Amino acid sequence: MKRDNRLGKLCQILIEKEIEAILISQPENRYYLSGFDGSDGILLITPKNRVLATDFRYIEQARRQAPGYDIFKIDGNMESWLPELIADLSLMQLAFEAGHISFTVYHHIKDILADAELRPSLVPVDGLIESLRAIKEPEEIELITKAVAITDAALEYIANTIHIGMTELELAWEIEKFLREKGSEQIPFDVIVASGPNSALPHAKPSQRAIRSGEPVLIDIGAKLQGYGSDISRTICLGRPDDTFKRVYEAVLGAQLEAIAKIKDGMTGEQADSVARGAIKQAGFGDSFGHGLGHGLGLAPHEQPRLGPNSQDKLLNEMVFTVEPGIYLAGWGGLRIEDTVVMEDNKIRVISQAKK
Repeated sequence: MKRDNRLGKLCQILIEKEIEAILISQPENRYYLSGFDGSDGILLITPKNRVLATDFRYIEQARRQAPGYDIFKIDGNMESWLPELIADLSLMQLAFEAGHISFTVYHHIKDILADAELRPSLVPVDGLIESLRAIKEPEEIELITKAVAITDAALEYIANTIHIGMTELELAWEIEKFLREKGSEQIPFDVIVASGPNSALPHAKPSQRAIRSGEPVLIDIGAKLQGYGSDISRTICLGRPDDTFKRVYEAVLGAQLEAIAKIKDGMTGEQADSVARGAIKQAGFGDSFGHGLGHGLGLAPHEQPRLGPNSQDKLLNEMVFTVEPGIYLAGWGGLRIEDTVVMEDNKIRVISQAKK
């Protein structure tokens, strides 16, 4: 991964915003900038300095994974190491990730700096690294594509495994087991399997409910490789589908295909969402599409950009995101079709190839 390029871009942002230094504590951002995937650590970045602070458990790992960083050993409570970490920099400002540092930790850091008679004022920032992560490098797209291939294979496997009478939990375990056996790291989010009325819950948890003939079975799964994940949903029916299933499926699939065809580089998330939302409304289910059309995908299951009402996020080339319209009818069930896609040459290319 081109982490020097990422650091260069971040440092340019720091200079433009007149930020002297920033603490990076959010795990995905820390990994994105350093390659260090230990469970505990913090980065201190200035236009001239790169420091990775972590404790004894991860010192050797940090040296291996984060070449180019000065490794600072954390020993004891924050009071004992934070002043030493920044003392020689003569900072007037120290930025922190407001979306990750809690209010309690913020006050704790503020008190530590005051007790140590250090000058920097704390500056909250939000979305700096996330905005960099939104534009994917070729190596990132390649890893996501490989994760998608594992997910596609899992859906093909399940199509030949699922049967009436199987419980949601049994099916979810078969899926997770297949994903791990085919090379996925810890799955990026819990497998969703929801049948019948349970599928009216977009984020339902698998239960002991047995799958029955003629009802929707919503499956939402992802795999992960070197930290990068996929996200795909399909809705199937065992036996003869009723008229409602046919109408809803046609509406959701039509909305998804229309969105994939019409979303272009430079659109906002709101404009993209309105394409599918308008199609679903025209089919008579406008009140039953209760979530956004999609979300960015990469090191986190949900990241920039956001495709939904009121989203002004710009959809740009090299962004990877999902397109996942859905219709949910209380008492009957729900239906969602989701693909992982990438914006290339000003239009969408669908990465996932599982049958619809």
